[in-house]
Amino acid sequence: MRKFLAIVVAIVACSASVTLTSASSAAAADRSPQCVKVRKYFNKGHQRYVRLTNLCTKRTSCFTIVVPHQRNPHGSLPKGATKDIRYGTTDGSRALFVKNTPC
Repeated sequence: MRKFLAIVVAIVACSASVTLTSASSAAAADRSPQCVKVRKYFNKGHQRYVRLTNLCTKRTSCFTIVVPHQRNPHGSLPKGATKDIRYGTTDGSRALFVKNTPC
């Protein structure tokens, strides 16, 4: 009886770990690759800019700049490119962060 109970417990434990592993890999598949990296935030004149680099050398990456109380600017970067993106004026809010988005 104890052997049977031990086998049942082992089967339940294995099936639970397989379920958790498949759920985490499915969640990771839904996320876009984290290719866009912020190099710096800066002002030039009365404009606000963020310098972005695409770390993925084989694909174009898309991004959204999150700015409070404004429409969030978005765009894409070609493979391996670094670009200064203007997102507002110095009168407005600063960007909180840059989010990688699927293209």
